[in-house]
Amino acid sequence: MIDKTKILLCEDDESLGMLLREYLQAKGYDAELCSDGEAGYRAFVKDQYDICVLDVMMPKKDGFSLARDIKQASPDMPIVFLTAKTLKEDVFEGFNIGADDYITKPFSMEELTLRIEAIMRRVHAKKQSDVASFKIGSFTYDVKKQVLIRPNGELQKLTTKESELLVLLYQHANDVLQREYALKTIWIDDNYFNARSMDVYITKLRKHLKDDPNVEIINVHGKGYKLVVPSLVPQDEA
Repeated sequence: MIDKTKILLCEDDESLGMLLREYLQAKGYDAELCSDGEAGYRAFVKDQYDICVLDVMMPKKDGFSLARDIKQASPDMPIVFLTAKTLKEDVFEGFNIGADDYITKPFSMEELTLRIEAIMRRVHAKKQSDVASFKIGSFTYDVKKQVLIRPNGELQKLTTKESELLVLLYQHANDVLQREYALKTIWIDDNYFNARSMDVYITKLRKHLKDDPNVEIINVHGKGYKLVVPSLVPQDEA
């Protein structure tokens, strides 16, 4: 049995909080609701959560203060802020604390779940790809530096989107990377414009990898892409 994603939900609006909790539970999440920041922190230290969804304006301890305490105890904990604040300074403060996302009210509950799903996919992907570097045929890719080392030793710096896409292809090497999964993992939404953007990045990655004829990224009609490669080994194990 697969464990449910456990969410710490902190929202001082009782009606909204209960509605969000019921919706998240209906979507298959294990959500615990707290009505103020101090109650939220007590719940956090008492139990284990996969992600925290925090309202910014709460009594006793506001969402920013709670997030700082959570990050001090668990630096890698994903955090989503819910707020009516739209000032750039507030948004910047949220991201400076280490927020993974920032949703302004009013919002649809479907949007919230989509963003939670996207964050959890990134967290899962990061855990799967937590190696310093890996080999793709005669290439070596440095994940942390986002640098592709060509067979002749030349270095190619990748953009963040190129890097995220290459890592996903690496994780699904010699198998199909579903188009919808890739879009929702990297771009959150699988709309037309994001799909066209991903096609552009696939084209760029093909150019980066063209020096090794044994490595190719092929289209799988109606499904997605496949990274075809003769050998795929984490550099730490090579």
